[in-house]
Amino acid sequence: MSDLSREAVEAVDTAKQVDDILGLPEHLRDALWRVESAKLEPRDAPGGFIVAGMGGSAVGGALAAAVLGDRASRPIAIARDYGLPAWTTHEATVLCSSYSGNTEETLAAYEAAGVIGAQRIVATTGGKLAAAARADGVPVVPLPGMFQPRVAVGYSLVIALEVAALCGAAESLHSEIDVAAAHTEALATEWAPDGPEDSLPKEIARGLHGTIPQIAGAGLTSPVAYRWKTQFNENAKTPAFAAELPELNHNEIVGWQGAAELGRFSAVFLDDSDLHPRVRQRIELTRGFISPTAASSFRVEGRGETRMERLVSLVLLGDLVSLYAAVLRGIDPTPVEMLDRLKTVLAGG
Repeated sequence: MSDLSREAVEAVDTAKQVDDILGLPEHLRDALWRVESAKLEPRDAPGGFIVAGMGGSAVGGALAAAVLGDRASRPIAIARDYGLPAWTTHEATVLCSSYSGNTEETLAAYEAAGVIGAQRIVATTGGKLAAAARADGVPVVPLPGMFQPRVAVGYSLVIALEVAALCGAAESLHSEIDVAAAHTEALATEWAPDGPEDSLPKEIARGLHGTIPQIAGAGLTSPVAYRWKTQFNENAKTPAFAAELPELNHNEIVGWQGAAELGRFSAVFLDDSDLHPRVRQRIELTRGFISPTAASSFRVEGRGETRMERLVSLVLLGDLVSLYAAVLRGIDPTPVEMLDRLKTVLAGG
């Protein structure tokens, strides 16, 4: 089945996750309002800015760091673990992000930040994290409670950007976020299930169907490549892998020699107009070298004028590609049974 019309999508996507994905522009705007409503006090953090979280709650921090690039004036780190970087001091600001509020790694990082004496800010829908923050007098940016955590990527991205500005780690991108939201609205209309059957996300999803995708990024697109990988894992329920240029040219490219013997592997290269010219050359050369053993390959460039616009365009594209990939497999994109089973076992259930 290659039908990706609205009717075909709704027949598989019972929770209508596609509408939540297409709501990304409004999520960006709503996130700005939620940060403003939280009335966070600016506080200089010479010790840097750390986003502590897992999965979809952490990726916003990684995306924010990529958007800021060399506009960041202090170190920005992502802590995907039970603790914080060894260099963390009381002069750091730690954003503890957990959609559910019950992510055990993030709860441990929250406690670690408290022991160190770092400034803490929490982004969550509730749970143990919200309760601990309110008991400790730690400010909370409330998240809407109607999504799968991975769909709240717009919130985690904007909140990380806004907190980075408030703690002096970077300049404010408030106006760029507004412009990016309007830009993304147009893309959402173009790429929606109601749009053309040959739209870009549908074309890529069909080209990757039946393959194990390898997503490659560089610079601005590196964390987006990882986002694509995780969205394929959770939405399409397939293995997928992410790598970074130019590093993959020093190892992974050799592995493609055996790809055809082992299975059907595909490649997606996420390009950006601001990448180093040599990296862009490497993308084209690598794609050519692997073509004899790749089931399919795509080179996709972010759309927009600013780094924020281009990054968000690729995030939206990847989310839709992964959802369309689920539809082509006849798999409901929303349930994550393996994750739920693991959490139950870890909780002693």
